[in-house]
Amino acid sequence: MYVVIMGAGRVGLTLANYLVTSGNDVTVIESNNGLCSEAAANLDALVICGNGTNTKTLEDANISDADVFVAATGFDEANLLSCILVKEYDVSKIIARVSNPDHEEAFKKVGIDYVISPELTAAGYLEKLINRPKIADLIVVGKGNAELLDISIQNSRVVGKCVGDLSPTDDYIIAAIHQNGEMRIPHDDWVLKKDEKISVLVKTRAVKKVTSVFI
Repeated sequence: MYVVIMGAGRVGLTLANYLVTSGNDVTVIESNNGLCSEAAANLDALVICGNGTNTKTLEDANISDADVFVAATGFDEANLLSCILVKEYDVSKIIARVSNPDHEEAFKKVGIDYVISPELTAAGYLEKLINRPKIADLIVVGKGNAELLDISIQNSRVVGKCVGDLSPTDDYIIAAIHQNGEMRIPHDDWVLKKDEKISVLVKTRAVKKVTSVFI
């Protein structure tokens, strides 16, 4: 997959590193010379020093060949303008970072369907970790109406029971068992053990109730 990222700040550079590591072709556009140099030194990717709100810069990045464009700068106006320009090249997926949640509607009005706020996402994640201290890790799923929780089994009432006796229900499903460093999809007859780590897909409204089943 070919991905063009505008912005080599913290968000853009981290994303680029992840994408390169997972085998994608990446080009980064950055207008700041210092950030350009840093990105070029740390990334196995093409780095273009230029303004992503300029059509020529986008074409230098072969934007017409891109599968995905990500506007990842910390400036909403620049991100919005670049996304509008990129729409003319029929890029199949355009993703915009928005710093001010009040600007999200403006992106959607021009047809940008993927609008992300890393700051709000991080804050929401931290809030959940604080309010759910017994959860080892969690991922918010869908539109925030479900979560994937990593839980270490402590409740003696479920120890020795089979997965099929407990899951699925209307509120949750045991999606995986972690054993010897590997994640396995459990069969109904898998017997749960104390301190065994499981991944549970649960509706957000039922997290507290479901957590009490296992902890």
